[in-house]
Amino acid sequence: MTSTASLADALHLPQDVQDLLFREARTANTFSDEPVSDEQIQAIYDLVKWAPTSMNTQPLRALVVRTPEGKERLLPHMAEGNRAKTAAAPVTVVLAADTDFHENLPKTFPHKPDAKDMFAGSEEARAEFAKLNSLLQVGYFIIGVRAAGLAAGPMTGFDAEGIDKEFFADRKWHSLVVVNVGKPGENPWFDRLPRLDYDEVVEAV
Repeated sequence: MTSTASLADALHLPQDVQDLLFREARTANTFSDEPVSDEQIQAIYDLVKWAPTSMNTQPLRALVVRTPEGKERLLPHMAEGNRAKTAAAPVTVVLAADTDFHENLPKTFPHKPDAKDMFAGSEEARAEFAKLNSLLQVGYFIIGVRAAGLAAGPMTGFDAEGIDKEFFADRKWHSLVVVNVGKPGENPWFDRLPRLDYDEVVEAV
């Protein structure tokens, strides 16, 4: 079996960057009180917005919750096991899919001049498209948080309908993942579960 070091050498990124983004990165469950600035959140978005999606659409929307008032509105909708860490995190970002994303598309796409009209047709198909591509962007966002030297604590344990009614009642945003963002606190990591090996996942034909 090829060693991890040899595989790391096969990649373009330096190994310490590979470790930062993937091998050593962990989901944080406690956070320090070190603040996360608006500039850091903007820098994360300005990096990950370039990552690929279907037809380069960008249906992901983000609600940044950092004030006591915002946390007070959010916490009742979080699962009980996620409330304390969400309350303690310096910033919590609700990542949502906008099913009206097509309204922000340019009038013409290279090689696809009818793209905007195509999305305007079926709301059900548009919602599925928005969810798929927003979830791609959620993954990019988590990597972007790590690239900023911060820890991400993504969660799906929450009442999505409740969050949507609380924060997005006047628009077609549908919450997908809630991510706590900050510097890790005391004992931030759960035990790491094993990962499947290459031969267990990859098949070549």
